[in-house]
Amino acid sequence: MIQLRNMRADEFADYVAYFVPDYAAEISSNYDVDMKTAQERAESAVEMDLGMGVETPCQDLLCATVEGDKSGDLVGYMWCTPNSEEKTVFISDFYILPKFRGRGYGQSALIALERRYIDMGYGEIRLRVATDNKTAERMYLKAGYLPTGINMRRAIGD
Repeated sequence: MIQLRNMRADEFADYVAYFVPDYAAEISSNYDVDMKTAQERAESAVEMDLGMGVETPCQDLLCATVEGDKSGDLVGYMWCTPNSEEKTVFISDFYILPKFRGRGYGQSALIALERRYIDMGYGEIRLRVATDNKTAERMYLKAGYLPTGINMRRAIGD
């Protein structure tokens, strides 16, 4: 079973060190931009959306650990944006560290996330999955998430 806790300030740099290259790769892959430009966009997104680190208002940065594991090893990260007016939560990022994948920790983390926000009165969790991330798409479908649309793009001009 996975438990979620708030990310500590001393863990934020490690999160950004994982997130920026991962997000840059997604940007490059899905929007046909070179890695340098994608890296700049990813860094800009972190500065804009998480400029105050773990203290950024209206952003929940969470760490997933195995319940009862005395080592406290991190299994993964979640970045969520709750909307208190709509009582919805948007998962901006969800990452299970590679050495912990395939053990059901992703599903368990989603259950822990649901419990966390149900306890706070929220009624819906939303997310976006990159079209080339079939593993994540299958996991979310298995967990009961339903597609709500398809993001599309078309490059025009030079």
